[in-house]
Amino acid sequence: MNEIISIKQKRHQKDLIYEKKMLRELSLTEIQKRTDQYFSPFINKNKKVVIEESCIDFAIEAFLLGAKYSRFGYYGEPIEVANERCKGEEKRLVNELFDYFTNWGRVHLSNLSFDELFIASEHFIHTFWKQGFIKGELRHKLRLH
Repeated sequence: MNEIISIKQKRHQKDLIYEKKMLRELSLTEIQKRTDQYFSPFINKNKKVVIEESCIDFAIEAFLLGAKYSRFGYYGEPIEVANERCKGEEKRLVNELFDYFTNWGRVHLSNLSFDELFIASEHFIHTFWKQGFIKGELRHKLRLH
């Protein structure tokens, strides 16, 4: 007999398969390079490994969010309009990353402000969102989704 699965389960399985395929496009060295680029002034050298691991998680989430919204780009929507669709979700990621740095990351803010840290968090998340969007849109165009 065949197993009966709901549409919700089937959609979830399909989303997981798509996410696995998209994650092949994301480079760990790229994430580490971007983490150094955006957050090196804020990180103590002895906490670098812990912060880097968390940034990997946030980068993956932002990348997958961009990939999820890339289908709108495939259907002709500009990247700015597609980004407006998920502004709330992207803002949530930015806030969580900023909160992580301020509460758990024990950042070093001697002559840097919290505003600069927030802006760095926004740019970090948006960079990976955009990268996921572009790579996802390319996968849709090549019919690899």
